[in-house]
Amino acid sequence: MKKLLIFLWMITVAGNVIAQQNKIIEASMDKVKLKFMLDPEGRACYAVSFAGKAVIANSHLGIDLLNDTAFDQQLEIIKTETTQVDEQWHPVWGELSTIRNKYEQLVVQLRQKNSPNRLINIIFRVFEDGLGFRYEFPKQPGLRYFIVSDERTEFHLTGDHKTFWIPADYDTNEYKYTTSKLTEVDSWKVTKAATDIAVRVAPDQQGVQTPLMMKSADGLYINIHEAALQDYSAMQLHVDKNTFNLTVSLVPDAVGNKAYLVAPCKTPWRTILVSDHAADLLASKTILNLNEPSVIENTSWIKPMKFVGVWWEMQTGKSTWSYANRSDTLNAKGQLIPNGTHGANTANVKRYIDFAAAHGVQGVLVEGWNIGWEDWFGNWKEKVFDFVKAYPDYDVDEVTAYAASKGVKMIMHNETSGAATDYERQLDTAYRFMNKFGFPAVKTGYVGKIIPRGEHHDGQWMVDHYIRVLEKAAEHQVMVDVHEAVRPTGLHRTYPNFMASEAGRGNEYNAFSDGNPPEHETILPFTRLMGGPMDYTPGIFKLKGYSSVSGRQVHTTLAKQLALYVTLYSPVQMVADQVENYDAHMDAFQFIKDVPVDWDDTKIVEAEPGDYITIARKEKGKDNWFLGAVTDENARKTKIGLNFLDKGRKYVATVYADAEYADWQENPEAYTIHQYIVTSVTKLKLNLAKGGGAAVSFMPFVKGVGTFKKYK
Repeated sequence: MKKLLIFLWMITVAGNVIAQQNKIIEASMDKVKLKFMLDPEGRACYAVSFAGKAVIANSHLGIDLLNDTAFDQQLEIIKTETTQVDEQWHPVWGELSTIRNKYEQLVVQLRQKNSPNRLINIIFRVFEDGLGFRYEFPKQPGLRYFIVSDERTEFHLTGDHKTFWIPADYDTNEYKYTTSKLTEVDSWKVTKAATDIAVRVAPDQQGVQTPLMMKSADGLYINIHEAALQDYSAMQLHVDKNTFNLTVSLVPDAVGNKAYLVAPCKTPWRTILVSDHAADLLASKTILNLNEPSVIENTSWIKPMKFVGVWWEMQTGKSTWSYANRSDTLNAKGQLIPNGTHGANTANVKRYIDFAAAHGVQGVLVEGWNIGWEDWFGNWKEKVFDFVKAYPDYDVDEVTAYAASKGVKMIMHNETSGAATDYERQLDTAYRFMNKFGFPAVKTGYVGKIIPRGEHHDGQWMVDHYIRVLEKAAEHQVMVDVHEAVRPTGLHRTYPNFMASEAGRGNEYNAFSDGNPPEHETILPFTRLMGGPMDYTPGIFKLKGYSSVSGRQVHTTLAKQLALYVTLYSPVQMVADQVENYDAHMDAFQFIKDVPVDWDDTKIVEAEPGDYITIARKEKGKDNWFLGAVTDENARKTKIGLNFLDKGRKYVATVYADAEYADWQENPEAYTIHQYIVTSVTKLKLNLAKGGGAAVSFMPFVKGVGTFKKYK
């Protein structure tokens, strides 16, 4: 009887499997619908729609292994499983104090017909604003250690969408964004013209990086990226202009391989976000939800903060990172000869400490403090920097003691010049040094070609390196802000000491190049920031006349620099200008003093990529709200409803706005400050200048404290 039951069960399962080979399997959440199927050649395919509109047409899935095994055809379905999840979680820090994680999951178990012991699963999670999918290699007798030679994932778009893109590059994402139709993507032309990019690898002629932002002719906003990038190389996209098809291209290692894996294992998630409202994309937490919960149990030491530093005066040429002009020019005693412009000297750093203490800024970052800066840029050798030895004019003991007496924290800086292997050898020593002197955070940098030779910033070896640094930092309770790294993919949920990264073209390009166009900050939230916070270094007040290069200036107004503290999210925000440049505008500096870096709530008020963004955020643990509005090269008038404020409550709104004749080119530092009594039913009118913005603080009104006009 038992054998008969088993036989009947086997017949039933076999019948179900055969039936599934030819049918469409669906999963959906709200307006987002996923369809999965196998085509006649046994290739896995999927399609995505939103509110009945096609987003991704039938697209193939698959992975090729180096030994000619291909998980992209002759597949058959073993089993499918669908589950629903609806939960909430609380990030250590972020834009919201509570995040909802609601999705429907579809797991499709597949095997190769000609090799039945070769198994692969494709896992889909469908959210209200998009979906994620990944490949999983379960434990199996015929596959243990293997090498990925290619990934066959496709995103077959349905039209020639308006696209916001930067060219594919294995080593940098510090490009201006180009806005064009998909068929007009010409990444080679852009890369060749980008002479201010320090480290480049010639990309595929029609390759682009993610996050890739698009808008369809029928009004859909589509974003393609990835989540939880670990133990794998970064994803770039090859553009087929004839078919509107995007194909995944993985960053190779020194010998051309894409990833080294050990089963059981999973790839990163490929993410597709979609909405008919641009603001909904900025509000999405799908990429964050696709990452694993924190691996750090005690997170009490992780504290968001603002900081000042000597960095901008170095960027603008007032001072230098290096103590001497050359490493091979010594005096009679064999000592380096000072160049007289070294910025990280004890007296100068104390000025920044005094400023931070006087204005409630928690930290001071010091770059150029350690030996090695005379011969570092483009120096492709194993060891350049010593991460515990200071220059003669910088007294670590004296500076840290002075900062402690003022209630200010010092922030460490570790530039590696791309010598990642050398940094790993010094990691324990470097982090013990940070603990000894009480450094709560470190800014790391990777300018230059990567060592090991032939590896790339966005390849698997370096992806794993960044994780190793985060893990070592967590052991020593140190927060990390990484520069020149692969763009983020939501890993700050798993490693909440991963505070921010650069991984994009930041404010610094206004110091040493032709700058960032006024539209740049209206594109970044839809592209670079989709994966995680950016250390953009806002807060520049001296917008012209800071450089010896004629015509060089920051391409924003002063009011827009204030607004960036709200619109470009980071839990570690630099108060980036030289302290003396704030003295002339202390009334405007009040906003920087007031604006927090950790939030309970965030509302995307209005947004259109490349044109404008307005965001309101509620301070963590308080009733204060802050609003930032930015525009592109066009002046803009907008009326903002304040329904995010508590109903029936009065607030004092302090509005930092562009002056009537402000203009990013001609009159960038002209601003006005007005205070009004407002409520949740107020409609606040904002006039944004060309390249301008507005910043507003909303503090609960206290009767008898101050005299304010009611807003009309």
